[in-house]
Amino acid sequence: MESTVKDWIKADETAKEMLTRLFTERPFLPLPPPLHKLPLRPGNVVEVAGAPSSGKTHILMQAAISCILPKQWKGVQFGGMERLAVFVDLDCRFDVLRFSRLLKHKLIQANSNDMKSQTQYDEELFAECMRRFLYIRGYNSLEFLATLKTMNNQLQKQKDIQGVGVHLLVLDRKSLSLQSVMENVVQDLQKLLLVHPLLVLATKNSISGDKSTADELMRNTSSGPRPKHREYMPSVWQSFVTHRIHVAASEHDGDHRRQRTYLTEWILPSVNFSDRFVINEDGVSLIS
Repeated sequence: MESTVKDWIKADETAKEMLTRLFTERPFLPLPPPLHKLPLRPGNVVEVAGAPSSGKTHILMQAAISCILPKQWKGVQFGGMERLAVFVDLDCRFDVLRFSRLLKHKLIQANSNDMKSQTQYDEELFAECMRRFLYIRGYNSLEFLATLKTMNNQLQKQKDIQGVGVHLLVLDRKSLSLQSVMENVVQDLQKLLLVHPLLVLATKNSISGDKSTADELMRNTSSGPRPKHREYMPSVWQSFVTHRIHVAASEHDGDHRRQRTYLTEWILPSVNFSDRFVINEDGVSLIS
């Protein structure tokens, strides 16, 4: 009996071995701006909050593209994760043509040193990247719950087919579409995270009265006090979220070469820096 107890409490690995395993299974993810400032890894749940038309979906698109791009292809470095990305569209307005253009631009950009490749891309690589992009549309909360119930099997099947696992789950949702079933959603997501080490990115629309513009955010972050973030999601979701970033559009469209500018602010954790960016044909581009 004593021997059995000793065997049970005996460590299977050293602290160094445990940390090495954790960093291997859940490495920090090389995400594009404006999600690049904080060390995010699988298991984190990041909420991207902001008013409609504040660039939230574009941020999600670029994160998904970074996930499905290869690390390298035929000697060319792309710097991607080469993993599966699941995009759950609960807003039902996903622009697949825009997504494909952004992906093609990334492929062309990696070959920019080659004059012949400045307007061309590898169609085989494009197809391979798109195979790693799993798009799911949900018209209501019940459909989304049904999707979560079967997602574990779907992801395992895709992993067996493609030989790589999922690193990113994107939830692009309407502001109040999941309120009534949020407890079940969180429970199912927690179960999924136990089996599949992935990063969750979820959008949230600001409620009326919480539509801070980029100009207000810039004034507040530079002078000290910050605009109050009005939370309306259930406590079960708030405790599930590990990181929260707020995005706001500028009131002045001509700030940067006649392009509308946006500002980001990290609310959770609260950090004293922000990024300004524009959205163009290249996607999200930081500006100084």
